[in-house]
Amino acid sequence: MIAQRQMHAGEASALTMSALAALLEQRTGQRIAANRAWRIDTALKPIATERGMASIDALVAEVRGGGNAALADQIVDALLNQETSFFRDAGAIETAAEAIATVATGRPRIWCAGCSTGQEPLSLSMALTEREVEHELIATDVSGHAINRARAGRYSQFEIQRGLATMRMLRWFDQDGSDWIARPALVRGINFRRSNVVLDTPPGRIFDGVLCRNVLFYLAPDLRPRVLDAIADSLRPGGLLMLGAGETVIGQSDRFAPSKRFRGLYELVAPKPAA
Repeated sequence: MIAQRQMHAGEASALTMSALAALLEQRTGQRIAANRAWRIDTALKPIATERGMASIDALVAEVRGGGNAALADQIVDALLNQETSFFRDAGAIETAAEAIATVATGRPRIWCAGCSTGQEPLSLSMALTEREVEHELIATDVSGHAINRARAGRYSQFEIQRGLATMRMLRWFDQDGSDWIARPALVRGINFRRSNVVLDTPPGRIFDGVLCRNVLFYLAPDLRPRVLDAIADSLRPGGLLMLGAGETVIGQSDRFAPSKRFRGLYELVAPKPAA
């Protein structure tokens, strides 16, 4: 009997994992990598407890088959990796700001894809404004919760200190209790939108630069060329793309080439193939 119960629990766990993987991939194009499986308990147990459910199995059963769309959204949001920080990766944001400002023929138009809770576009806005470069910045993320937080521009003491120098913190943020709130002068040039980089069309055209860092890494391999093609369609000739440090266009798109002027960035070199 004990062995049978253990087998049944294992089968249920496998079914739950399969359902979660299918839900996440359907909604976002992302896959649950083996090294992310440990996050499932941490991410979903609080939701199960909040809803008075005895287990994650019971939680997932509630949404299996298309039931309870609001709960499905909450589960997907919890499973997404929203790891981010101000000026993440030494020099990357400064490089992007300098490069895009250089190649733009007028006010730079920039798309930050997978912006999470907003630290990346806010960092880029700081870097451009400090260079006295007026800009238009559209920041998107698949998570509605993350976008709402980004729009609010409110960060904890822990979040504000991750990557943000004290001088910038005091210049661009106001303290409100234990939190810090981005000043209007910083956020007025940023349009935050909920958008799925896999399923939705790009949020505009003729961008001078696109930052899509640490997004492709989580996507199913067959989706990456499609996303890169959509980004290429949204860039003007000579526009720039910045990916994450562990990502590349090699073997996934022939419409970009490493920039000869700006290390770590890719330049749009090939037009859209004729139909």
